[in-house]
Amino acid sequence: MALITTGKPFIRDLEQFGALGVYVPLEGGHEGRYQRRLRGAGYTLLNITARGLGDLSSYLLDVHGIRPPHLGKKSTKDREGAVGYRYYVPPVATYQVESLPAKSKGLVIWMMEGHVLDPSELEFLTKLPLTNPKIKIVLEMGGDRSFTWKPLQDVLAAA
Repeated sequence: MALITTGKPFIRDLEQFGALGVYVPLEGGHEGRYQRRLRGAGYTLLNITARGLGDLSSYLLDVHGIRPPHLGKKSTKDREGAVGYRYYVPPVATYQVESLPAKSKGLVIWMMEGHVLDPSELEFLTKLPLTNPKIKIVLEMGGDRSFTWKPLQDVLAAA
């Protein structure tokens, strides 16, 4: 890989396919270059990890309830279990897309640790850019000797 990369083929493939599975060198640093190229091309980035997200469609597109760790505390309601209170949070991707700057091309969700997702979740992420064209997905699927990518639908077919 060249020391300085323009990132144009990566951005072109992301715009064409909507969702890419990337393989990054394990020592790190390369993904930051491509993220910087995406920001320079007019995209807004959202970095999240795939671990512990739960239902992806609810987390990204719907208002959903979360329960923080209860740390041994019991709720004050006598009929509910000792699981703590439920707090409702706005959808992460929908909220970000609604608050994009006027000149932004869209939102790129850069998701780390994509290898923990099952095939149905990969299929949802593959179809998400088709239902909402302002959202693009970059999913880190594992390590490689150089920064490589392929369409997420090809990664799904191999899984």
